[in-house]
Amino acid sequence: MSRPTKTVTVGDQITTLLTGFLLTTAARELVSRFVEAEQQPALPLLLEVLELEAEERRDRRTTRLRRASKLPPGKTFDTLDEGRLPPALVRKLHELAEGDFLADATNVLAFGLPGVGKSHAMCAIGHALVDRGHAVLFMPTYSLVQELLAAKRNLELPRALRKLDHYAVLLLDDVGYIQQSPEEAEILFTLLAERYERRSVVITSNLMFAQWDRIFRDQMATAAAIDRLVHHSVLLEFDVSSFRTEHAKRRGKATPSRPEAAS
Repeated sequence: MSRPTKTVTVGDQITTLLTGFLLTTAARELVSRFVEAEQQPALPLLLEVLELEAEERRDRRTTRLRRASKLPPGKTFDTLDEGRLPPALVRKLHELAEGDFLADATNVLAFGLPGVGKSHAMCAIGHALVDRGHAVLFMPTYSLVQELLAAKRNLELPRALRKLDHYAVLLLDDVGYIQQSPEEAEILFTLLAERYERRSVVITSNLMFAQWDRIFRDQMATAAAIDRLVHHSVLLEFDVSSFRTEHAKRRGKATPSRPEAAS
C-alpha cells in the first residue's frame, strides 16, 4: 500500500524559505508564534512577500554568475541556428542544458572543424546552466593556460587551481588551436587531472583525439589526458559544413556580377 502524500502547508513553505535564507531562528519560531497569536490568516501574505524575496535573490545570483562566467552574451540557444545541426545533436544539447551531467562530474567534449557552431552551442549550454544557478567559467584554452603559467611562476598555482574549483563547469574553448610548449602542455594536463571526477570540463576542439599528440607532445601524457576526459564524458561531433563558409557562398551568389567593360 502506498503511503499518503503529505500536504505541504503555507507554514511549511514559509519555514523552507526562511531556512534557505539561512534565517534559522526565524525558520524555527516564526510560524508557531503566528499560530499562537492566532494570526494564521496573515501567513499567506507573509509567504507571498518571502517568495518575492526568493525571486529577487535568484535574479541577483544569476546576474553575478553570468558576469563571472565570461560567457559571450550573444551565444545562447535563442541565437543558435539549430536548423543546421542534426536533430539528435540538438536534442542532446538541450538535454545537457538541464545540468544533470554535473552530478557525477561528467565532461562534455565537442569536436568539429572551425565555424561549425560548436563554441556557440557549448556557450548556449553554459548560459542555460547559469540560469539554473550553476557557476560556469568560459575561457579560451590558451588564455587560461597562460594565467596558470603566471600563477606557477609566482608560486601560486595551487591557489589558482582551488579558485577554479569554485566553478561547477570549466568551458575550455579551442583546445589544441595553438600549438603548445611542453610547459604549457604540462599545465593543461595538471588542470585536467585536478578536476578529474570532481568537476565537469566542457571542451571544444578542432582536433580529434588521434591528433592530440600535437597538444601534449608525449604519447603517455596524451593517453593519460584522454583517459581522464573520456572516463565520464559525452562526445559531440559537429559534422556539418562551416557556417562562415556557407555565409560567404550565399553572399557571393547574392552579389550581382559587374558588367563587362566596353571593348
